[in-house]
Amino acid sequence: MLGIPIQKLRRWDEQGVLVAGRTHGGHRRYSRELIDRLTGTGLGAANDKATKELATIRKSLAEKRRIIQLLLESENRYRDLVETSHDLIWTTDAQGRFIYLNAAANAIFGVAAKDLVGRCFFDFEADPSHVSNRRFLAMLKRNGEVKHYVTHLITAGGEDRWIGINARVMLDDNGAICGIRGTARDITEEHLATQRIEHLAMHDALTDLPNRLSLQRKVESALQSGGVGALLFLDIDHFKYVNDNFGHRTGDQLIVGVGSVLRDLMRGLNGELFRLGGDEFAIHLPSALRKEALDAGEQALDAVRRYRFQAADNKVISNLAASAGIALYPFHGNDVLALLSNVDIAMYQAKDLGRNRQVLFDQVSAGLRSTHRRIHWAKKLRDALDEDRLVLFQQPVVRLKDRKTVHHEVLVRIRDEDGEHILPGNFIELAESLGLIQDIDMRVVEKLLAYLRTQERSDGKLRYFVNLSRVSISDQHWVQRMTALLHGSGVNPSQLVFEITETAAMSEIDVTITFIKRLKEMGCRFALDDFGAGFSSFYYLKRFDVDYLKIDGSFIRDLATDEGSRIFVRALNDVARGLDKQVIAEWVETPEALNLLLGMGTQFGQGHLFQRPVPLEHAAAALPVRDANAA
Repeated sequence: MLGIPIQKLRRWDEQGVLVAGRTHGGHRRYSRELIDRLTGTGLGAANDKATKELATIRKSLAEKRRIIQLLLESENRYRDLVETSHDLIWTTDAQGRFIYLNAAANAIFGVAAKDLVGRCFFDFEADPSHVSNRRFLAMLKRNGEVKHYVTHLITAGGEDRWIGINARVMLDDNGAICGIRGTARDITEEHLATQRIEHLAMHDALTDLPNRLSLQRKVESALQSGGVGALLFLDIDHFKYVNDNFGHRTGDQLIVGVGSVLRDLMRGLNGELFRLGGDEFAIHLPSALRKEALDAGEQALDAVRRYRFQAADNKVISNLAASAGIALYPFHGNDVLALLSNVDIAMYQAKDLGRNRQVLFDQVSAGLRSTHRRIHWAKKLRDALDEDRLVLFQQPVVRLKDRKTVHHEVLVRIRDEDGEHILPGNFIELAESLGLIQDIDMRVVEKLLAYLRTQERSDGKLRYFVNLSRVSISDQHWVQRMTALLHGSGVNPSQLVFEITETAAMSEIDVTITFIKRLKEMGCRFALDDFGAGFSSFYYLKRFDVDYLKIDGSFIRDLATDEGSRIFVRALNDVARGLDKQVIAEWVETPEALNLLLGMGTQFGQGHLFQRPVPLEHAAAALPVRDANAA
């Protein structure tokens, strides 16, 4: 009648499969008597009640089978996903000892998952003091979870691994930690790539010595700690003769050789060697006073004198000499810029006195010379402002794939009394120190707005890039004046792109962010200029809501000949694309550099390869951008 053998029904009954009313355990089981009664021959098919009960049983059993099948399928799916994942998936007890790991454990630790049960991450920690372990557990206890925690492990085979960990605590019914679970990923390749980029940013590509940026940070740290020390600049005498007579390749080899000699000297001194560029080196001597600094300087000069360099054609270059300047901190400068300026002055004094010697910075003579120079430029800049002799030039920003001009960068010049134009490199820094840079910035913006108002046909897609100084954007009164000027100008704000140098942006991060936000609300756009000059901005780049990144021209200039520059520029392009920002390469001067930039995906460029700067009022009549293939 039921279509189910009675033996099977009784077996289900013994196994508790047939359920109905509730008992102490929460279920009511069908009794054996009921089964016998329902399956008896005397009952017959007419018993509707029995038929309904059996139908209910069958429906319940079918539902149970369906649920069990779904659970089995879900468990198998979960197990497949976990066991085939490239990421490590793990669970620990309350003490952090593994109780489960998937198959990825072998790739992370070099040990099979089953052999790791009872051990923990930090059995493999590279730092024997387990500092990372304590920091990780403290963060986990405080926050309940940890994301993107990076630690350095050593595998069972002795290989270095950098691991990124995500973890979350498991709590029991009383709110106490009963375990930890999470994921981990091998990020060794990404970590080493980041270290490589950081190294390139802070080191000279030719000698692999720390560079000028690295020196500035080291000295700044020493000044902030209130310490004393000495800084020595050393410049090879008549190095141009070597380049002109033996070639730049030999000159580079000579620089490497001198760097090696000075690096060997540092082992006996409590100092660090830097290459500043060209033929100029620097030595930082923390804790050194006058005597120690002079002794170290004489040893460095003597090491250069005794160096013999053999060129590729077996010609020996001897009788080398160098000039050195020394400044002591904080006595000769209590900030980085002042100290670097003063030690540079001392070095050029050594050259003026006949070279092949060292000079300790003389506060009195340098002060007099500096004062005269400041007075001269203060008058020159003030006269230029009063007589309206600031002239705006423009240089096109082109789309690299078709060389079409899409924007313009506005550049400022001073028209001298004789009609010649003075480039900004000669006066911008002095204008900042003299307190005149804000007047110059405001005058540039005023002139540009006036020019845009006179244009009969305005192309809304054509934008003008304008540089602003750190001093200006940090002065709230100046910012208010400029925003009022923009509001009343009648010029479309989307045509304006304000450039802030990377070093200026990093000097006052919160001020920069506030200024960008305020001007972007008006519709203006922003560019981060000289990007790559200071690697520290990588960390803050997501906070700077800029539209364009202008790669520092020093990287572009050497792109065709310097592998380090190519690696760095490619990395900057990748970062920009990842953050959805457009890239402009400055100083594009050769077809080789252009082709390399196109291959890296750089969208825009500017430089002499396309067009030199021309006066803004002549922009409409300027020659068309040249075809780079014909350059």
